[in-house]
Amino acid sequence: MEAIAVLEKVSYIYPNSKETVLKDISLTINKGEFLGIIGATGAGKTTLCLALTGIVPQFYGGRFFGKIAIAGLDSLDHPVSVLARHVGIVFEDPEIQITATSVENEIAFALENLCVPREEILRRIPMVLKSVRLEGFEKKNPQELSGGQKQRLAIAAALALQPDLLILDEPTSQLDPIGSQEVFATVKRLKEELGIAVVMVSHAAEEMAEFCDRIALLSEGKLLEIGSPSEIYAQVDLLQCNQLRPPEVAQTFSQISQKGIDIPKIPVTLSSGISSLIQLRSQVPPQEPPVFTNSLSNKQTPVLSVRNLKYTYSNGTEALNDVSLDIHQGEYVVIVGQNGAGKSTLVKHFLNLLKPTSGKVFVGDRNTKDLSVSDLAQSIGYLAQNPDNQIFNTSVEKEVAFALPFLGYKPSQVKQETERSLKAMRLWEQRDQHPLSLPKGERSRIVIAALLAMNPEIMIFDEPTTGQDYQGASAILEVSRQLHQMGKTVIVITHHLYLMPDYADRAIVMGKSKILLDAPLRQAYHQVDLLESTYLTPPQSVMLSQKLSELCDRSYSLITPTELANCFD
Repeated sequence: MEAIAVLEKVSYIYPNSKETVLKDISLTINKGEFLGIIGATGAGKTTLCLALTGIVPQFYGGRFFGKIAIAGLDSLDHPVSVLARHVGIVFEDPEIQITATSVENEIAFALENLCVPREEILRRIPMVLKSVRLEGFEKKNPQELSGGQKQRLAIAAALALQPDLLILDEPTSQLDPIGSQEVFATVKRLKEELGIAVVMVSHAAEEMAEFCDRIALLSEGKLLEIGSPSEIYAQVDLLQCNQLRPPEVAQTFSQISQKGIDIPKIPVTLSSGISSLIQLRSQVPPQEPPVFTNSLSNKQTPVLSVRNLKYTYSNGTEALNDVSLDIHQGEYVVIVGQNGAGKSTLVKHFLNLLKPTSGKVFVGDRNTKDLSVSDLAQSIGYLAQNPDNQIFNTSVEKEVAFALPFLGYKPSQVKQETERSLKAMRLWEQRDQHPLSLPKGERSRIVIAALLAMNPEIMIFDEPTTGQDYQGASAILEVSRQLHQMGKTVIVITHHLYLMPDYADRAIVMGKSKILLDAPLRQAYHQVDLLESTYLTPPQSVMLSQKLSELCDRSYSLITPTELANCFD
């Protein structure tokens, strides 16, 4: 096969650092292949992507060893502007890449900088828009696009340069399932139709197993393994040792194999998992379905109530339409739905950040219209998706203590509550450090500690797992579990359904500005048609469970790999 990029013993150290972030990496990327790159946070994935564009080391400086050739061009001998004609890159957040006021101008921008003739620019714009299915959007303002559409626009802008290699660094981490599927499907089609090579960094294990030709596993700057998705994702123990989440199908059959049952080949995609399940069922009859309790009866007075809530934004967008619900003390509730379903708008009403167009919101027995935002802050703690937006002090301890004097705490109480919260969040040793010097997962814990010090009875986590690797997401959800065990009412907004079975009791599914389903989590996850109608992807365990029910003519309402594996004891 023809190589489009060749790395020979590449190592790299950032300026003013002693840490080698890339360590002796040798790798060949072939024309027309889809190469996935996986690894825990800090493994070197983004640095490798930047090295493939020449940005590392040309813009960053530092110490670079080895050689990278892109379309035969040495990345050290040719400026980034020349390499950009052969390699394009799309980053995690499309917002930071989109600067123009119309879709067509966004695509034209980089071409104009490269002095591409106007006639050629006008020829390429409709071509790349068709490639990413954005025909007809030429005059639209990019800020009016959905998350998935913005990411496809960023891809179109990179494609307009007609690169031989397209690099995507976590392009789906901030997207809902439909946006993620749009990007993966678009990339696959571009690879097949245009013959370009694609390198994608992603934690989306199920999609990477489905779409990639090869997977490269990085660990602490080293290329640990490279092979087909079936070779890499079948190594469940290796992935877990590297803080990576294998596809649920692979987890399921790995656990079955550990019970001494012969699994000739660990499947890594849903289709191969269903085939393996059919074969397994004929050899090892599964046990009777376990009995699960689906009751959520709670007679306590609700801590949050919404009645006939409607909200329409100033541009006429109806975000909430006749929403009613009760959330009781001590519940752990997950709110799910695609981007634009109304999840965050609903939560902003809990916090009084938005006023109802009509309807009522109660915290306990108090109508939020009679309360200030600061009043509600004593009852409700809110962790935003980006913790950096809630941090503004110069030390961890000052950040956690900041609000307490304004709530009437005496100095001795401030000291006591700050220490209690810091220790509860395992931040006592970091109390004198600047918050922004700590990793993102710890910055989230700082905000939680600051909220915990105010002793709210309700904790809301807004998309806490977005942009996190599996280890980071699990760490935050473990904190949510601790708070729940302390008696707090916990509400989590997320797209990541596969993460929640170990935590939540109840699921609220939102779509088209309404609550479509409010049910025990297990029951909600098995409403597959309803979830898919809102562009949510049920966990693979649910799909395997439904197939097992079909094969055995019995109802298996299973939602985790462990539950499925236990059916074959």
